Amino acid sequence: MVKNILSLLYSRQSSILSGAFIIMATVILSKILGLVRDRLLAHLFSPDQTEIFFAAFRLPDLFFQLLILGALSVAFIPVFTEIFEDKGRQEAFEMARSVLNVALLIFILAAVFIYIFAFPLTSFLIVPGFTPVRQAEVASLTRIILLGEVILAVGSFFIGILQSFQRFIIPAFASVFYNLGIILGILFFSKTLGITGAAVGVLIGAVLHTLIQLPLVFSMGFRFKFPVKLLHPGVKEIIRLMSVRSLGLAAEQINETVGMALASLSAVGSVTYLTFAQHLQVVPIGLFGATLAQAALPVLSAERARGKIEEFKITLLTTMHQILFLALPATAILIVIRIPVVRLIFGAGQFDWKATVLTGATLAFLAVGLAAQSISLLFVRGFYALKDTKTPVFVSLFVVALNIILSVSFISFLKLPVWSIGLANSVAALVSAALLFYSLHLKVGKFDLNQVLVPFLKMLMATVIMGVALYIPIKLLDAVIFDTTRTVNLLLLTGISSVFALSVYVIVVWSLQVRELQTYAQLIKKAAKFQDKLKSSEIITPGQGQFDI
Repeated sequence: MVKNILSLLYSRQSSILSGAFIIMATVILSKILGLVRDRLLAHLFSPDQTEIFFAAFRLPDLFFQLLILGALSVAFIPVFTEIFEDKGRQEAFEMARSVLNVALLIFILAAVFIYIFAFPLTSFLIVPGFTPVRQAEVASLTRIILLGEVILAVGSFFIGILQSFQRFIIPAFASVFYNLGIILGILFFSKTLGITGAAVGVLIGAVLHTLIQLPLVFSMGFRFKFPVKLLHPGVKEIIRLMSVRSLGLAAEQINETVGMALASLSAVGSVTYLTFAQHLQVVPIGLFGATLAQAALPVLSAERARGKIEEFKITLLTTMHQILFLALPATAILIVIRIPVVRLIFGAGQFDWKATVLTGATLAFLAVGLAAQSISLLFVRGFYALKDTKTPVFVSLFVVALNIILSVSFISFLKLPVWSIGLANSVAALVSAALLFYSLHLKVGKFDLNQVLVPFLKMLMATVIMGVALYIPIKLLDAVIFDTTRTVNLLLLTGISSVFALSVYVIVVWSLQVRELQTYAQLIKKAAKFQDKLKSSEIITPGQGQFDI
């Protein structure tokens, strides 16, 4: 049994859907733990305390996104894959070591700078609306989280290496352990350290995130070597690809920072409401958009490297429709049952009705752009696979400027509540998806628009019908049968209504002959067969070969 489990963990996922399915399964667990983390925060701390922890993340995460995830998402996998194909495993690992060393050196220097100037930076840029005492608390937690981000940088590069080899299970579990570490910090240190306990949890989670990947990374052949080398032709290629994209990443991080700063200027607790709503919205984006886009990147990169543009186009459109098939009904669910969802996840302890309503309204407006954000992740990776980092940057700069203008107008001039930031984000997401698709459409020699639009319009129609099918039973059951002041009844209400609505969605897409329904049905059958193999001990062990799901 142990050998079978190891075989599963070490196995190679050869197709986009199989890779995405594996990632999705572990991402579900990670997101559940993330919601448990948020539930604990909502239960143990008031919204004005919780927002100190969320605000402390902003600066460390800003630099982490720019310096580490920027390299991984933009260039590392395509360049690593190309070097591996042309020059072999050892040369690819030599490049990976150089990239890791350069990134760590720069990131550590940035961390030292933030540590020294944490108070003025957070006070001026992140939470200008907080009192000086609360700004000092944000700065203190920022310094703790910085150390965790340095450790997390190493684990993130391990993820890039493993995904290049189409190993998705262990990297996906890394996020699970990261959230588990934060939960442990909250549980064991919140009584003595208060909200600082959550920051200590970030340290624990970062260590677990990195350690869980070490055995598989080493089994692939990667080793740390001394003396440290910083120069490799692949590093120059990654820097070249990142140079323009860094502007786009900077714009996106400025966008998030402005959103948090505006929320701090709104009512007390608004940073918490906005953050909780974003955490709920990114669950389906992480499950359906990020997983499929992430699994598609190595395949798209390989097709581009072999000059197979027509296959590239088919892969991209197929993956887009697979994302929309799942993201559109998730949008309907979050909009229609926003209040029950927020109450179930956060409605405990010090999270009162006002907080629930504001978080729910913010979630609904964010959800409008959910599907657009999901497919934008795929479009951006399509450009990366084509080694075009300029186009996504130009689009990003435009939509970020649009988002900031709208957010400032809503909060500062119209004096709207925090949900208006969600509305601005969704408008920007819709514009972004449209511009990215049109640019990609021109770059690859144009898609067949009938193949693009017909499946999308069918799924959109099914989603609207599903939304109505969800709204009616929610209202009827709430008014006639269930006393939703009790958690059990609220859970039954949302569960029954959601199952009914999803059944309606499946029936409608089946009647409209949407191909993606059959695709996912076949994947489920394939997973069932794999489970049978696991039970019958037919799976090969690591070192004997590769098992393709």
